[in-house]
Order: sequence, then C-alpha cells, then structure tokens
Amino acid sequence: MFTNYLKIAWRNIIRNKSFSAINILGLAAGLACSLLIMLWVQDERGVDAFHTNGDRLYQVYERSTFDGKTEGMYNTQGLLAQELKNVIPEVEYASGLESNGTATFEAGDRIGKMTGSFAGEDFFSMFTYPLLEGTAQTALNTPEAVAISRKMAEQFFGSAAKAVGQPIRFENKLNLTVTAVFDNLPVNSTHQFDFVRSWKAFVQENVWVHNWSNTSPATYVQLRAGADAAKVSTKIKDFIYRYKGKQPEMVVELDLQPFRERYLHSAFENGTISGGRIEYVRMLSVVAVFILLIACINFMNLATARSAKRAKEVGVRKVVGAQRSALIGQFVGEALMLTFFAVLVSLFVVVCILPAFSQLTGKQLSLPVGQPFFWLALTGLMIVTGFVAGSYPAVFLSSLKPARVLKGSLKFGQGPAIFRKSLVVLQFTLTIVLLIGMIVMYRQMDYFRSRNLGYDRENLLYIPLEGNLLQQFDLFREEAGRLPGILSVSRMRNSPTVIGHHSNGIEWPGKPDGVAVSFADAVVGYDFVKTLNLQVKAGRDFSRAYGADSSGFLVNESAVKKMGLADPIGQPVTWGNRKGSIIGVLKDFHFNSMHQAIEPLIVRLDENFKWGTVLVRTAAGKTQEALTGLEKLSKTINPKFPFTYQFSDLEYNRLYKSEAVVSKLAGVFAFLAIFISCLGLFGLAMFTAEQRTKEIGVRKVMGASVPDIIRLLSKDFLKPVVIAMLIGFPLAWYTMYRWLQGFAYQTDMVWWVFGLAAFVTVSIATLTVSMQSLRAALTNPVKSLKAES
Repeated sequence: MFTNYLKIAWRNIIRNKSFSAINILGLAAGLACSLLIMLWVQDERGVDAFHTNGDRLYQVYERSTFDGKTEGMYNTQGLLAQELKNVIPEVEYASGLESNGTATFEAGDRIGKMTGSFAGEDFFSMFTYPLLEGTAQTALNTPEAVAISRKMAEQFFGSAAKAVGQPIRFENKLNLTVTAVFDNLPVNSTHQFDFVRSWKAFVQENVWVHNWSNTSPATYVQLRAGADAAKVSTKIKDFIYRYKGKQPEMVVELDLQPFRERYLHSAFENGTISGGRIEYVRMLSVVAVFILLIACINFMNLATARSAKRAKEVGVRKVVGAQRSALIGQFVGEALMLTFFAVLVSLFVVVCILPAFSQLTGKQLSLPVGQPFFWLALTGLMIVTGFVAGSYPAVFLSSLKPARVLKGSLKFGQGPAIFRKSLVVLQFTLTIVLLIGMIVMYRQMDYFRSRNLGYDRENLLYIPLEGNLLQQFDLFREEAGRLPGILSVSRMRNSPTVIGHHSNGIEWPGKPDGVAVSFADAVVGYDFVKTLNLQVKAGRDFSRAYGADSSGFLVNESAVKKMGLADPIGQPVTWGNRKGSIIGVLKDFHFNSMHQAIEPLIVRLDENFKWGTVLVRTAAGKTQEALTGLEKLSKTINPKFPFTYQFSDLEYNRLYKSEAVVSKLAGVFAFLAIFISCLGLFGLAMFTAEQRTKEIGVRKVMGASVPDIIRLLSKDFLKPVVIAMLIGFPLAWYTMYRWLQGFAYQTDMVWWVFGLAAFVTVSIATLTVSMQSLRAALTNPVKSLKAES
C-alpha cells in the first residue's frame, strides 16, 4: 500500500510539472531562508560556549545609583579580581582583563603590530584558550611576562616551540619575555587578542587602580564546583565598601552575570541586564518562522488550486472503499515527498549562497554536515513543514463527497474559499510587517550615516600615538602641517568616536550637597576644536597664547545644563586634584553610539599624556596625497613603528555593525517573503480561474473584452491584500516603535513608509494576478465551454 502511494505521488508530481515546480520552489525558498537564519542563530548562541568551565564562569558588573538614576556597566575596579579571590571563599579563580590596544613588537629583524590585553595570573586557568607551550600557572606571573598566539609566535620566531623563553621588544621601550604560546583564538570567542601581558604590569603602569573610585577593566571569576552564584552575588553586593567610604549621593553595588550570557545579554536598563544582541536573534528567529509559514501557506493554496483535478480521483477511491484516514495519509505523503525535494533544492541553494551570506553577516558559517544533530534537525524541519503544508489540502480533499464529485463538475462552498483567502491575508500581513520593518531599519541606519554629529567625521584620520611620536609630537605636528592636503593636526587620549572614560569627582560652586554627577571626560591637545570642526558656543578653545589654559576646562552644553550655570565662562571647577575654570562651552556633539543620549562632557588640555590618538584633518579630495606624506613623515620620526591609520567614519560605522547586518538581512528576507506570497496569490488566482472557466467563456461569447475579464478576475484578489494592510500596518508600527526605543536618537515613523510598503505590495500582487487573469481571458471560449460541458 505504501509503495502504491509513493508511485501515485511520484506520477502526480511528474504529470503536473509546472505545479510541482512552483510548489517545490516556494518551499525551497522558505526552507533555504530558515536554514540560513538557523546557521546564523546557532553561531550567535555558540559564542563563548566552548569554555570547559563555562557553567562556573561569571563576569562582575557594577550597578550605580546617582543623580536620581540607576545605571549598569561592566567597568570595574583595577584591584577587584585579586581581592575577590582573597576574600570570597567560593571564588576559585579571578582575573581582570583590560585592552592593551594595538602595540608594535620587534624580535630580531621582524617588526609587526599586534592587538592584545592585560590579564591576571588565573586567566589561562579559567578560560579554555589551550596553551601550546608553557603552563597556565606561570604564563602571567611576572611583570615582564607575555603570552603570545600561535600566529604571533610563527611570525616572530618561526614556531611556538622556538618562542618560549625568547625576549621580544614591546613598543620599543620594554623587553618582555615570552612565557607561553596559546592556540589561535576561535572566531566564536568574544575575547580576541594576539598577546596577553601580566596584570602586575598593568598595575605598575596605571597607579590610578589603587583608587577604588576609578573603574575601567573587566573582572571575571570562576566559582568553585557546587558554589551558589546567587549567594555569591549577595556577598559581593557591597564589596567595594571594604575599600572605600560610602557616599550617600552614590550607591555602588556589584553583581554577577554568567559569562556565556554576556555576548547576547549586554544591554542595561535601570542598572539591570535587559536585552542586547539576543533581541536580534529573537527577531530573525521569528522572521524564519514567518517565511517558512508563508511558504507553507503558499503550498496549501497551490494544492487547493489543483483540487478540482484530484476530485474525481478522490471520489473513485472512496467508492471502491478507501478510508478517509488513508486518503489523508496519501496526500500528506505527497506533501512530504514534495518537501523532501524542496529540502534538496534548499540545501543546494544554501551551499551556493553561504559564502555571500557569511560575508554579509561578517561570520564564517558552514553547513555542519558532520554533526548528526544537524541532520536530525533538518529531518524534523522537513517533517513539520510537510505536515503543516499538506494538512489542509489533505483534510479538504479527503472530505469531498463521492456522490457530488462523480455527478458532475465540482463546486466549492464559501467556507473553503474564505479559508483560502484568510491564508492569503495572513501571508501578506506577515510580508507587510517584514517589508515595513526593513524600510524602517534602513531609514534608521541612513539616519546614523547622515545625522550631523556636531563634528565633521569626513576627511578625519586617527593615527595611534606611539613610539617617538609621544616624545616628538610637536615636531610631527609642525612637519605634518606643512604637508599638502593636511589642514589641521591635534591629539586626544581616546578618539572622538568613543569617549568611554567617566568621572564623578567634578565639583563646582553651587553643586547640591549629596548629589553625584557622572561626566564623560577627555584629555586633548591644542587645535582639538579646530581639527574636529566643533562649534564653540561661548568662550574660546585652548590656545598657546594663554599659558594658564593647562588649568582650564572646556565643557559641553549638556554639562552646563547639568551644572545649572547661567554664565559658565570663568566659573571655577575642580576635577579630582586639578583646579581650574571653564574657558569655553562646546555645542553638544555625539561622542558615543546613538543608543545613548549625549552626556555631560568635560575636557582638559594635556600635551604630555603618555598615550592617545593623533587627529588629522585632511582637505577634501586630497586624502590619499596626505596619507602618502604622513607615511613618509612617520617613517622618518618613528622608524620602529609601522604606519597605521583609521578613518573616522569607518570607526563610527562599526558602532552600528549589528544593526547594519540585521537591516540588510531584513531587506533580503522581506523581498523573499513577497516572492513566496505572490506564488500563493498566483495559486489562488489559478484556483479561481479554474472554478470560473464556464463563466469566463459565457462572458466572452456575450461580448466581454479581455480587459473586462482581467478586471473581473483581479478585483477580488486585492481585497485580501487590503485587509492584510489594515492588520499589518498597526502590527508593523508597534513592532518598529518598540525597536526604535532602543536608540536615544531615532528616525521618524513617517506616513510614506506605510504608503511605500502598500504601493510595492499592491503593485507586485496586481502584476501576479494579472498574469493569470490575462491567461484565462485569452483562453478560447469554445474550449472553456467544452471543458465544463
């Protein structure tokens, strides 16, 4: 019996090649989309999941309540890790981690730039970064120690075995010793570095860590087996008050987050971890379900459109004794067979486009064909899709009465027609939500790119301040200013794209008692305002003509508002141990992601800061000429360091990398949803044309023109689309409104977004239906009447 059903199913597929091809194409498109999203989601959820002790690894984060608000952050105190290990019995290992940025190394005649971090002695005991040479216990136990990657070892020493014990010059100022070589880090690790220096060196180079009011590094702990994380969180809540006095104006608490959750759950709301990249994972997972559902609905409509061709077969089978359950099994089996072919096509499509998809998402994705779970999941997806897609046609066809079918032409009541149109409404509702979501995301990304940040990020270069540039920066600036294409040169502790350092030790006359205010702070050189093209709203920029400017401060408008100063110029301000006065007010500019509102900012002058970034403003159209001159100058002044640079706009765009990827994916999947939905609409048009064959023939005999027939058949198909808009528009508005709330600065939900979505949807739907209507209208009426006779 089963073999017989397979033969019948195969014959029906072969006999109706066009119908089968459309069905397989629609399902394959939906399955391919779902597979791609599944691979992306699996990769996202697999980040940091490879650590052997992952279930006991936690990151410490800080929750601060001040100035009437509560904020959370991952920046912690520099000595926190070691103290937690010393004081909390449940903490087995602990380590700080702080970026050491990009540094230049030299070994023999080999010079290269590498990216690295500082970490504690326990780092390699906690995290599963396999050591090829050396031991976890001794890798970072001295200030001169450095652990390097396999790639770095091969570049400088030829192999990992030859690297251990060898000296290596760091930044042309320190001689370090290679104590360990770790394997190259996997791409699914949030930690990415080529070298790791000792935490003891970090403490030596940063005396501020001894002040427990200062924060910057990340802190990680590994709890002992069986330790209760909730109890440990309670113990460390007020931990820092062991080392600093309590301030009523600011309450600081510590808490723990499982490390494996850090990548996807990294956003804070009122000091509590709430959301992050997990929102995009959920969003695209829903999109995958939507598109697969659209494909299944498309299958149902197409199968129903051909139901008249199978009706007599059903009638004959019932007359000769076929049970309804057997008929349902037959039709579901045919759906499973079509789904099987669709799976094969989808796998071929995925293999072909996976490299492009990987490039689009910035990942290294591949089909896990060697994993049994992948094939089990794929089989489950095929079975579920086949049953969902074939369920309604199977139940519907098996319910036909043989007496009605065998008496004459088959006519369907209103119930099935309403159900089919409801499916089309559901299809287009989901499609419209996806389409509007894509347009809104694109507008938000365009808003980021085009918004006036308050400084000019075009033709702005960042060059690391390193080596001889630190001691001879004045010479570099003077010589660079003479080069063609260069308008201005300055320096800054960080970069204007991301000012992450904060201070709550700012004092000014009239500051309310018991109130702590957090200021973003920056350290800059002369011509900072000129180089960034900032606007000075009041006062002036730092100037060499005023020797006292070393004790002066610039503040932004938000800082003036927070300080409540009506006339800020000349007002005394104390920043830690520095006392001075405000000499200028800067018009607010964005120095962080637009997820955040502009914060109060205070800026001081210091041309002798021991690290930072050179800011270079180039003339429009002369950037390449300027780069050539800067490279030659850098090799002259700083020969031990390769010349590197970064464009400001590229660094700015990296702040929105996740949003950019999701926006592009939403666009691809939205148009794929439209394509599949139109296949479903085509099926409904096909069904209607088959049911009204005789009517069309009579109308043509009575003198109806082809346009009349097209209008007759097309008008009903716009009704489900219009209904879908009425349902989809509010859903899309609510969904995207919630998404936009994650940005402090956002684009508007303008009416034409919905108008554009409506125009695109109606146009494509009309074109799809018109093609089938035209085909029916051009059919010879004699054939139409004979077919129904």
